[in-house]
Amino acid sequence: MKSNNDNSVTTLVHIHCQQFKEWTTRPCPTEGSHTLYKWQVKLHSSFFSSTLVDSILVFCYFPARMTTAGKIIKCRAAVAWEPNKPVVIEEIEVAPPQSNEIRIKIVATGVCHTDLYHLFEGMHKDGFPAVLGHEGAGIVESIGPGVTEFQPGDKVIPLFISQCRQCRFCKSPKTNQCEKGWAADKYDVMAPEESRFTCRGKKVLQFMGTSTFSEYTVMNQVAVAKIDPAAPLDKVCLLGCGICTGYGAAVNTAKVEPGSTCAVFGLGAVGLAAVMGCNAAGAKRIIAVDINPEKFEKAKVFGATDFVNPKDHDKPISQVLSEMTNGGVDFSLECTGNVEVMRSAFESCVQGWGISVIVGWTDLADVATRPVQLIGGRTWKGSAFGGFKGRDGVPLMVERYLEKKLMLDEFITHETTLDQINDAIELMKHGKCIRTVLKVASE
Repeated sequence: MKSNNDNSVTTLVHIHCQQFKEWTTRPCPTEGSHTLYKWQVKLHSSFFSSTLVDSILVFCYFPARMTTAGKIIKCRAAVAWEPNKPVVIEEIEVAPPQSNEIRIKIVATGVCHTDLYHLFEGMHKDGFPAVLGHEGAGIVESIGPGVTEFQPGDKVIPLFISQCRQCRFCKSPKTNQCEKGWAADKYDVMAPEESRFTCRGKKVLQFMGTSTFSEYTVMNQVAVAKIDPAAPLDKVCLLGCGICTGYGAAVNTAKVEPGSTCAVFGLGAVGLAAVMGCNAAGAKRIIAVDINPEKFEKAKVFGATDFVNPKDHDKPISQVLSEMTNGGVDFSLECTGNVEVMRSAFESCVQGWGISVIVGWTDLADVATRPVQLIGGRTWKGSAFGGFKGRDGVPLMVERYLEKKLMLDEFITHETTLDQINDAIELMKHGKCIRTVLKVASE
């Protein structure tokens, strides 16, 4: 099958002669849906004399996009109608992609704590109704005018941080922010009022511009990463957020050095990915900190060398780590979203050169420390999506996984379907999983 930019398709069908087990191809005479044709075909073979086959059944398959491109798609999605309530599986309408947009069939998605934060903690009533989800992977169903880098059938990962490659942020190696996304609170890419979702006659918002808890979503092409066609979507979907976020915080933001000592606070998926990043960067000692000791064995798999449960000590955890490391760690990464833990992680760093990175997300409280902690030479940094410029960095992370240089399977503790999304949310809410992957649609 050959596909051109204008979505035209040249389709070849295989014709099988049962008598000689011979294959050949012929152009399909018409374009339509699944159709059976009876043809009289003359097969020529160097092994057999010319033979007239009276009738052959030919199965001619045309991709679904031949019938859906440019049209509204009705599909299933998990809609969050209001804060602090279970999401509801609904039939929604997904509009066709507009200029520079791509419509994607979501095959698999992870459930991330940021989804729960919006649902249970953020409580922003103007953020509902919405389709949550931002850690997915899928296949391009159709493209809008002006799309140049994608074709229907491409495997892709939606990005909640865009990369237009043109703005001053994208051109700078100092950041992965983009003027067409989060930078300066701009939402030029798929602004809320431009959502392509409708349900029960109401506009439904696209969470973080992605909305992977839907069988189909629409994204601007600057917020989509094209990946290796060999990539298993039910694994690499995790690179849409959690794994890149933690791994990159260590490698890109903290820039962990070989032989250094690191501490990672919080051992969810992001924290474990940070442990993996510290290990990949060559850290000699990686201290895993969590109040749930059941997570320590999993942290060991990703490279942790020491384990500390703050509940086991009657002194501040920063003091515990300082005593363990002759004055403090070289690098600390906070992956909980708790402002008190952020402070503890920062104050666990060694004076003079210690670097602490805030990775966990919250906007409910301020974070503070004594100025002398900064004056003494410690550095406090923040990291979003691990500092990765998504369109460039995510495909490289996929390649690392395919080359067995990056672990993903080990993060997945549960697999289920979109219908069981509320069960998956409860698992995450109560800390009973690392990552649950939802099978959303078939490839």
